[in-house]
Amino acid sequence: MGQLVHTLPEGEPVRGVTLLAGEIYLLRRKERDQVEVYDVITYRLQRCLTVPDAREFSDMTSCKHNRCMYIGDYGVECVYRLDVQGAVTQWAVSDTPWGLSVNAAHNVLVTCFAVRKIKEFSSHGDLLRELTLPVITPWHAIQTRSGQFIVCHGDLGDPVHRVSMTSADGRHIVHSHGGQPGSDTDQYDVPHHLAVDDNEFVFRYNNRRVTLLSPTLEYVRQVVSRDQCLNLAVHRVSGQYDDHQHLS
Repeated sequence: MGQLVHTLPEGEPVRGVTLLAGEIYLLRRKERDQVEVYDVITYRLQRCLTVPDAREFSDMTSCKHNRCMYIGDYGVECVYRLDVQGAVTQWAVSDTPWGLSVNAAHNVLVTCFAVRKIKEFSSHGDLLRELTLPVITPWHAIQTRSGQFIVCHGDLGDPVHRVSMTSADGRHIVHSHGGQPGSDTDQYDVPHHLAVDDNEFVFRYNNRRVTLLSPTLEYVRQVVSRDQCLNLAVHRVSGQYDDHQHLS
């Protein structure tokens, strides 16, 4: 078990968190100053950025190569591109976006849960391809270096709530973890987000805990306990996996 070493301030609900150029970008649900920027070492607030005319945020991710962030808005079905200076552009998704991620080609993957699709866009919003997934209600997808997709899926009323790995074409499930919804070690309850480290281990936040899965989605251990996640805003946990993508 890691040791809790930093906690960002509590406030409006957190919609996303990402790292870029030595800073933490925290997305809040509010009308102005939605993106709070913190120093990654001291956790001190540096500045705030506003996304004009935003309605309902779903997620945030970043791209080191293009030095920008992407923010999903399911209220207007679009993605915003926000650079480190605060300049904002946007493009339409034409479906309801939820989870966002960036793949090895520096393209943006937008998971659209209602139509069970992953839509891949260029950094400036050109639609490159669409994949229909063999799962019900996918919330967030990340593409591995080998081209496969790791997806968390399942909503209220769905028979299974899982983390699954699909083939590169998105058509077949290769591995999965989970089953019927619940709060036990091998269960999930509407799993909305995940993270994958450089060794393709999977971090899954659900049921007030962070669980670590192997690259083939086998249970490894609990990284953050329920007690540590109680009243969680955003935590940084020390230990073997300290420098990997943070979860909100």
